[in-house]
Amino acid sequence: MPPPLVHYDTEDGYRQHYEANYCQAMIRTFDGMPVYFPRQQFDDAFFESASRKARDKSVFSRERAERIDWIRTVLEDSDAALRMGWNRRTKRPNPRRRVAVAYGNYVVVVHVKRNRQSATFITAYVASQSTVGRILDGNAWR
Repeated sequence: MPPPLVHYDTEDGYRQHYEANYCQAMIRTFDGMPVYFPRQQFDDAFFESASRKARDKSVFSRERAERIDWIRTVLEDSDAALRMGWNRRTKRPNPRRRVAVAYGNYVVVVHVKRNRQSATFITAYVASQSTVGRILDGNAWR
């Protein structure tokens, strides 16, 4: 069961929560890999494009932000489905991107360092069922 949703009145409340609970914390995946949370990743994780065709993320997403505490629990969940990310440019699996899916359709993406001794948080989001299907059809994380 996922943790409760987090509610703040402003974007700044979520930003402070992210910095205190992620950027300044030591979080490890269930298999012991430390995950680092750069401050600037807040914008990638909690903003969305104004339209499907837009490339820039300019709109704060309350749906994403309310699930801020889900990120840690997914990373720590040994039952989360783990897959390799996908490189759109080369159209091949990306073994340096680890994608975890839990709670049906919640996705957390991290970039794994070459030595696999640590990772950096990329993003987290609620995915459509078709997106979850494509992720789960992908290569298993090894």
